[in-house]
Amino acid sequence: MLLAEGILDLQAEIQAIRRDIHAHPELRFEEHRTARMVAEKLTGWGYEVTTGIGGTGLVGRLRQGTSQRAIGLRADMDALPVLEQNTFGHRSVHAGKMHACGHDGHTAMLLAAAKYLSRHRDFDGTLNLIFQPGEEGGAGARKMIEDGLFSRFPCDAVFGAHNWPGMKAGQFGVTAGPMMGSSNEFEITLTGRGAHAALPHNGADPVLTATHLVQALQSIITRNKKPIDAAVLSVTEIHAGDATNIIPESAIIRGTVRTFSIEVLDLIETRMKAIVEQLPPAFGVTGRMEFLRNYPPTINDPQQTEFAVSVMRDIVGDDNVVYPIEPTMGAEDFAFMLLERPGCYIFIGNGDGSHRDAGHGMGPCMLHNPSYDFNDELIPIGATLWTRVVQRFLPKQG
Repeated sequence: MLLAEGILDLQAEIQAIRRDIHAHPELRFEEHRTARMVAEKLTGWGYEVTTGIGGTGLVGRLRQGTSQRAIGLRADMDALPVLEQNTFGHRSVHAGKMHACGHDGHTAMLLAAAKYLSRHRDFDGTLNLIFQPGEEGGAGARKMIEDGLFSRFPCDAVFGAHNWPGMKAGQFGVTAGPMMGSSNEFEITLTGRGAHAALPHNGADPVLTATHLVQALQSIITRNKKPIDAAVLSVTEIHAGDATNIIPESAIIRGTVRTFSIEVLDLIETRMKAIVEQLPPAFGVTGRMEFLRNYPPTINDPQQTEFAVSVMRDIVGDDNVVYPIEPTMGAEDFAFMLLERPGCYIFIGNGDGSHRDAGHGMGPCMLHNPSYDFNDELIPIGATLWTRVVQRFLPKQG
């Protein structure tokens, strides 16, 4: 592994920052302490810092040389509403809040790169470090964009990364095209006519209708979309009634839809609407659907992916770059940035959990798990990735 020269000298300092952030988690759009600390560090290292972008987001800008090219590197800052089970020294001091997804580590890796690049300044162009709020369900990337992120801080390309448990530390994973799925929710309300369970002919049963509707929705996946187009439609909730001898008046069905393309998503939503409107009347019931599009699919630009892969291979070697990696239907709001600018989203191996100190919980070290902890061994690896991406994207003249 070819780490950036001197990057290990920053390990202890940045690890302490990471663990401080872990101990003081803040939920989406509440990242005031984290953003303030990041801003103070960047300012001290010579960056122009702009705060309050999309709420609690901020950008640190560093200009060097005469090139007009610019690059954006993004890290997320928010935590999750999870009660931490770990008991080590840097566990959360806020009950019910936890960095269970490693955003503390993402912030730390980008800070390590920020300090290294401010010292060496071995690039020519503009570096925009984007520290984003509200990734966990808040669409913080979209809010930053709506607040003028790319008009105020132009970028020719943007890059982001996420730690990936189960992949060995020291490995990277990436693919061109769809990397992660879109995230969407639906709620279907069926309204019938209540009746005594012994006299069902007097009612219009929304529960019976719901059972048929759930089956019909799966026909979209098996009979409407092309078999080669990946998609998942999952009904995860059915709520109806509160007594065994009463046919209720209404039923509610909720669930999620995930796809790798907007075209397939459009098809699924259209067919769902038709089924919800047309099937229930056959049972004397009416149907209404609300469909919420949360995050679009995360789609990596092929050219920028090839560029990132070449950088990763120079750092860890061909054998430690999983390319192409199998995409996941998990969602990521960096997708909004990739809709605006070409770029690439990368997985960084977080290991199998053996890095955790004594005092971790009984669960696995997986994302969104109360026993999770970011692997601090990734700090110099991730920082090297970001410094090499900047140096190669904004090469120093002469």
